Amino acid sequence: MEIIIYQVDVFTSEAFCGNPAGVITDARDLSTIEMQKIAKEINATETAFVLPLDDDLYNIRYFTPDCEIDLCGHGTIATFYTLALKGYIKPLANGIKKVYQKTNLGKFPVEIYFFNEKVEQVIIELAEPKYIRRVEDLGPVLEAMDLKESDVGLKEGYISPEIISIGIDFLILPVKSKEILDSIQIDIRKMKKISKDLNVTGIHAFYLPEKDSETVYSRNFSPVVGINEESATGTANGGLLYYLYKNNLTNKNYITSLQGESLDRPSEIYCYINKDGEEYSLKIGGKAKIVIDGIINF
Repeated sequence: MEIIIYQVDVFTSEAFCGNPAGVITDARDLSTIEMQKIAKEINATETAFVLPLDDDLYNIRYFTPDCEIDLCGHGTIATFYTLALKGYIKPLANGIKKVYQKTNLGKFPVEIYFFNEKVEQVIIELAEPKYIRRVEDLGPVLEAMDLKESDVGLKEGYISPEIISIGIDFLILPVKSKEILDSIQIDIRKMKKISKDLNVTGIHAFYLPEKDSETVYSRNFSPVVGINEESATGTANGGLLYYLYKNNLTNKNYITSLQGESLDRPSEIYCYINKDGEEYSLKIGGKAKIVIDGIINF
């Protein structure tokens, strides 16, 4: 069997930056076992498998090298950037084309921005964010990340880390300086254990330079699903903006998260939030670049 594959760098317009994702544009003939094997062979943090349903609706399945996951922000952007660039989705001259992805978490809209018939960026809607709980006993977390209790919080003082769900649960962990963020060294075994104990996919650490800043710095660690550190994590950064917004750390409805510096793969994740009554909606977006296309034979 021959299957067309793409590798796409996401949250960047430059090759060898951002977060790489694999994309299989037509996976209708693949079994779940074959999808998992292909994801392991490609060895990107996530690989997306597309099962077209109609012109505007696509069933997408996401796999890390180790397991299937319910949703992947950068994998979604990689997928729809590729589908649009390669003509699977008919382009517009200028404007926004809305299509939909069906995932294990439900159906979500995807907005593809075109300018002069070229894809400018892709913006996706995330699941409604939910506050799960605060984490007060940070001992095991700090030990797994080589941090001290005094490292946690903002420059202005302490604020509790919280578990936030965007369909996927992350512990959102503030640290007081960029230097502290850069210094984090994880113990993979301990990080896996604390992630399982907290029932989270990973820990998303961040540094906010000042209240209402339009830029935040972040790092994400999810070894429990096979990702020791990720260069860009769309879902977690959406959860981070919700955390900042609900804790009155920003009055803006958008922020740019800079991630991936520690891996020499700088990424820019655009995050947007809207509040309607008691309900919040989140979107994330970014640019992308196809760096590899080819065929896998098996």
